[in-house]
Amino acid sequence: MPRGWGGDPPRDDDEARERIIDAAMRCVELYGPHKTGVSDVASALGVTRQTVYRLFDSSEELMLAVGAAAAGAHLDGLAAHVADLREPAEAIVEGIAYTFERLPHERFLGLLLTTGRSETFLKNVTSPEAMAFGRAMLERMHVDWEAAGYGAEDLDGLVEFGLRILQSLVLDPPRQRSRAELRAYLQRWVAPAVRAPSRGRA
Repeated sequence: MPRGWGGDPPRDDDEARERIIDAAMRCVELYGPHKTGVSDVASALGVTRQTVYRLFDSSEELMLAVGAAAAGAHLDGLAAHVADLREPAEAIVEGIAYTFERLPHERFLGLLLTTGRSETFLKNVTSPEAMAFGRAMLERMHVDWEAAGYGAEDLDGLVEFGLRILQSLVLDPPRQRSRAELRAYLQRWVAPAVRAPSRGRA
């Protein structure tokens, strides 16, 4: 058996976490999300399971970290998709719809939606990691949030609101709605709330 970490141990815990996440991604590619466990990741690195558990409390936490690490690619795609949208409600509606539609097709970001992980998504939809992801979504949009009446607290509230809408779509998908119908629904019920940050604050 090769020495732990392939004979090249990490310099610190941050590097160890990065290498564990990279190994987890490789394992998901090889075995699929349902069959990947901490044992597979540990074996790929030549370390013990305890080494992985020292940095990640559970396999669920590790998979969340994998999803977070994959978020950048999704955000790049989202930024390109909504690049022409300047009006806040239009951008948010399309951002929610696009993310919902892409999640099942993005292997790593979609880990949150696999069988047995819906509860994880439910519990972590407003976690610091999820809120940071949502805030990054807003920052990638070409919207002048300040000019639209959004302060820092309003943006935090908008991120939470958007994540909760996405959560509801994930947990109970609108199976009978087409892409156009989903957007029409979000335009009818979500867009008005996005257009009135100052009135909502009052």
